[in-house]
Formats: sequence, C-alpha cells, structure tokens
Amino acid sequence: MTRSVYVTGIGRGDGRQVVELGVMELLTRQVDRVGIFRPLVHEGTPSGERLYELLRSRYRLTQPPETVFGMSYEEGAALQAEKGEDELVSRLVERFHAVAAGHEAVLVLGTDYADTQLPAELALNARLANEFGAPVLPVVSGRGQSAESLASEVRNARHAFASLGSHVVAMIANRVRESEARETSRLLAGQLPEPVYVLPEEPALSAPTVAQVRDKLGAELLLGAPEALGRDVRDFVFGGAHLPVFLPALTEGCMVITPGDRADLVVGALAAHAAGSPAIAGVVLTLGERPGAQTMALASRLAPSTPVLAVPGGSFPTAAELFGLEGRLTAATPRKAEVALGLFERHVDTAQLTQQLAVERGERVTPMMFERELVERSRSDRRHIVLPEGGEERVLRAAEVLLRRDICDLTLLGEPDAVRKRAAELGVDLALLGDDELPPASQASARIVDPQTSPLRERFAEVYAELRRHKGVTFELAHDVVADVSYFGTLMVREGLADGMVSGAAHSTAATIRPAFEVIKTREDASTVSSVFFMCLADRVLVYGDCAVVPDPDARQLADIAVQSATTAQQFGVEPRIAMLSYSTGTSGSGADVDKVREATGLVRRWRPELLVEGPVQYDAAVDPSVAAAKLPGSKVAGRATVLVFPDLNTGNNTYKAVQRSAGAVAVGPVLQGLRKPVNDLSRGAMVSDIVNTVAITAVQAQQNSAPARR
Repeated sequence: MTRSVYVTGIGRGDGRQVVELGVMELLTRQVDRVGIFRPLVHEGTPSGERLYELLRSRYRLTQPPETVFGMSYEEGAALQAEKGEDELVSRLVERFHAVAAGHEAVLVLGTDYADTQLPAELALNARLANEFGAPVLPVVSGRGQSAESLASEVRNARHAFASLGSHVVAMIANRVRESEARETSRLLAGQLPEPVYVLPEEPALSAPTVAQVRDKLGAELLLGAPEALGRDVRDFVFGGAHLPVFLPALTEGCMVITPGDRADLVVGALAAHAAGSPAIAGVVLTLGERPGAQTMALASRLAPSTPVLAVPGGSFPTAAELFGLEGRLTAATPRKAEVALGLFERHVDTAQLTQQLAVERGERVTPMMFERELVERSRSDRRHIVLPEGGEERVLRAAEVLLRRDICDLTLLGEPDAVRKRAAELGVDLALLGDDELPPASQASARIVDPQTSPLRERFAEVYAELRRHKGVTFELAHDVVADVSYFGTLMVREGLADGMVSGAAHSTAATIRPAFEVIKTREDASTVSSVFFMCLADRVLVYGDCAVVPDPDARQLADIAVQSATTAQQFGVEPRIAMLSYSTGTSGSGADVDKVREATGLVRRWRPELLVEGPVQYDAAVDPSVAAAKLPGSKVAGRATVLVFPDLNTGNNTYKAVQRSAGAVAVGPVLQGLRKPVNDLSRGAMVSDIVNTVAITAVQAQQNSAPARR
C-alpha cells in the first residue's frame, strides 16, 4: 500500500519548501520509489515547478513531469464554479491515484494561498488529504509573530485540520524569530497530541543569490565565474561616500551597488574581498557607466571569481527593484538545499517524525538510501574529522555541505589567510571559528590550523620521534616531518584531537596511508590494513575488498581481509555473506591461485565460524542465483553474496572500476580497515559528493571508538 504525506500551510509566506524538502529526505531513506503530486499549480512558471526540479535533480526522480501537477488553479476555479467542489476533488483524486499506483510513497504539496481564486482553501487542502488517504503535516508561519501569538495560531491550525477529519501527524512552526523560538517551543510543549517542531528563521535561506539579483535586474555579467553566481547576498551596501568612509560599511556577503564611474569604490571593494575582510557577494554598477579597461583589468586580477554586474538604471530604482527579493529553493541553488536540510534536521526529531509517517522501510537498498543512511548515522553522534587539504576547492565545497548538514566538526589544515581567501573566492561559507572560540555543542563547526605555526608542532614532533626512534628519527627530523599536513592530521587523530582523517584529493594514496601505518598502526584483532569499496548498484549495496592497498595477499592476509570486510559491512548495515573469488568454483579447478583462495576460505571458517563464507567461487556464481543453482546448489552464500573478496589487487581494482563505469554503480571508498583509528583515502578525481560520503563513513567508523575526540 502506498503511504503518502500531505504538507500544507494555512497562508502565504510560511517557507514550507524547507519542510517539503526535509520530508522528501526522510521518505527516500525508507523507500526507493517516491512520487510527488501537487494538486493545483499556477499557470506559466509555477513555484511548484521550481521545487519539483530541485527534488527531481537531487533525488534522481524518474516520474514523468506531466504527472506531477493535477491542474492549474485557473482550471480548478473554473471547474469548481461550473460543476462544484465534488467534481474538482474527484478529478484530482483520480490523478493522485495514477501517481500513487507507481510509487511506494507520495509527497503531496498543498496549495500556496497565492491568488488562487479558490474559497476556503484550508478546507480544500484538508478534504484532498482525506480523499488521498494522506496524513497532514501543517506548517504555520512565525514571521513577525510573538511566541504567544504563534503558539495560539499553531493550536488553532491543528484544531482546524482535526475538525475537518484530517489525520495530523505533527505541527511545524517555521520562520520563527530566533529570539522567540525557545519560548514558542516551551509554550507548545505537551499541549497537542502530536509532536510540534519549531524551526527558526535562517537568513541564508531568505538571502537571494547573485544569479537572482542578475535575473531580477536583467543585468549584464562583466566579470566573475559562473559558479560564483550561487553566492548568497546577505545585504546591500550603496556606494557614494569616499573610500575611507565606504570600506567600513562593507559586510560579509554584501552586494555593493555603486555608480559605474566610481572606480575607487569598485577596486576598494574587490581588494577588501581579496583580503578576505570581508568577503563580498559581488558588485552592481549602475547608471550604465563602466570603469575603464585598466580598472577592469585590475578588478579581474584582484578577485577573478567575484561577479561584477552592470545595469543601465540609477542606484535608487535598482534598490527599489531589489527590495523584498528573497531566496528560493531551486535546482540552481543546491547550497540552499543543504542549508534547508541542515535546518530541518537540527530542529525536527527525524526518527520520531519518520515513525509518525509510518512508512515502512523497503527491502531494497539503493545508492541514495545508503548515502542518506550514512548522513543520518554520522549526525546521530557527531564526531570531529581533520581534512589536511584545507585549501583544495573540492574539499572546501564538501566542508560547507558537511557543516550545513551537521555531519561532523572539522579541522582544515593550511595557512589560515590562504584558506579564508580561497573560500571567499569560491563563495563558500564556513563560519570558521577563531583560535580562542569554543565550538558550539548544538551545531557543527570548523576551524583552520596551520601545521607550520601551530603550538602542537612541538608536541607532535616529540611523539613522532619517540614512535620512530628505532628508525633513527631525531627530534629535529621529526619537527620537519610533522609540519607535513598528512602527518600532522594523522597525529591529531592519534592524540585524540580528532576522531578521524580524510585526505587524498590532492595527495597520493601513499602520502595518506604511510603516516597511518607509522602513527596509528593496526588494531590488535587485525594483522593487515586493507580496504573496501561500497559498490552501490541499482537495487543493493555490495562490499568489495581489497581493491586499493594489498597487492598480492597470501592466504592468511586474504582471510584477514575477508574477516575485516565482513566487520565493515556489518558496521554499515550490510549483512555479510562472503564470497572468496577465484577463476573456478568449488572443486572444479586447481592451481596455486585457487589453492590460496581455498586455504583462505578454510581460515575464515576456523577463525570466525559464525560467518557465512563460500570459496573458491567465480563472480557470476557469487551474485547470480541462477548460476549459483547450477554450480553450487544449496549454498547459503552463492547467488546472494554481499561481501566479495578478490584474490589480488589487480583483479579487485580492475573489477570495481569496470562495474563502476559499465553498470553505473556508485563506488564509495576506498574505506581503510584494520587501523586503530579511522583514516581514509580519496581518489584524486573525487567529486564533492565523494568527499562528503567518505567523511560520513569516517565519522561512522569513529563512532565505534568509545569516546569522541577532545573539542
């Protein structure tokens, strides 16, 4: 049976897109096929389409776009006027069920109360939810309201939907002033049968992007990188004064609006941005004037990524057009989506709400479900991860996602001014802590540490010299070694100042792993450090080991890799059924390579008799039930293996890349196993999403240790 949820408001301006995105995130963690249905939508370019495009791109939806929307408001109003509400509801119910028939769950997006020409809109939403068989999640706007008035409005809204027969699963107060949020929660605590969640106003969501400013003004882009158009515009600063008066008025993330003939203000604003104090969103030149070629050339050298726009109108009409411009969640604003999800997940008990929605988890585990589960688990017990490549673009963009989603606390290694400048150039908002600031307990935070100048360098040199004394390492040599970001980060993990480390976006695998071998060392229950990839196929997740570390393991090493891979699989919710791979199955082949696999299989059975293991077995017999039935009938592993152990690195590495490219699988890893504390390597071609996933995996691995790092 399809389970649906109907997210609706009681008026305009409630910002419920945050809630709709958050609920979609919860649904996709539980089931594979989630549909979307908006009963009524405006003609032309409806806001519903913007949200649908975001959901479609983010969650890789395959639902035909024409099925998403029931009908236009204009069509609905005409139909209701001519044939009555019953006919309108009947047609919308028919179109809803057409969507529900092809999906395991449906997210229904209620009406928007914006010039809809429909009377009693709240009652219509309640009736549609009842007819769809969908529980209701009402959202109430807290903008401009005191805690007392908002609490009353939440109670009244709940009563209104309940009196109309709706099954209310929870109430959400959104866009609540920060100063009123705590009191609103107190006033509503225990007052309603259902949970009540209070989401404070988030300035980063209401801030328009540079792209929105450009589109609103019809401005021409003179300078700047396309990706910088996604920067948030948090304020507008109008330039008219002399430079010494103008510069102190600049604020973080502001958009400078100044006549195009004020070259001094343009250069001054961009120079301040290049220095990172403060990082501005961009510049709008008015009056149709443009600085000369020399000024523009200087501007491009000072801040090559920062957008400089030009409009023909004056500053006052430009300001008038921008007044009231607010940010939107769209497919073109993925960073805002991360902010929205972070806000939702910080203030909503997602486990409780999932239980309220009563959506049973599907049997299949898709790549998206696996990734979402990683994020949820890492957030549940937040850990501290060090990223040695603090100035690398992909690492900075990943760090922004990690912080906004509350996945973990971070330390970025690098020269602070250089890292801040690079972040400013990219428009990445990290809200970095100062040296003396304590991290907030309620939200993930980051700071920058420079190994060259850190007071920890002396301490780490002493530790490293002692560890490597048997290799002739002196304190002086150690002092030089630990200034390397990979060694410094690894020593942070060893000394309990971080829970794990992720590196490799700009360093070789050896540069990441060698310090771990020297400093972290192997666990007592492991004789070999090896790796696995989580191979996320369309309908399941397989664990491949070892595809990155041990070139040619002997039988004992191969058995250890199998046991460690099974443990890793269990840690991440994959039931281990181990296939020891070879070029023959069962007793059909012989030779040194097959004998090695056969011996390793015997060792696994002796060491860990509770594990399900089969070997030697060919890949097709390991994963295909029909082949397994012919080659190994009755096997508990063949045909349904989840952990596939390759006989050597050559076979494993080539196989994982072949499956990744040919089958379109998402390969997450390599994930190192066997170390006392987690250190993980990245591919130098890793994308931002790969880094986020690897950091989340490292955080989950760190949760297996008894105590978090000192903050």
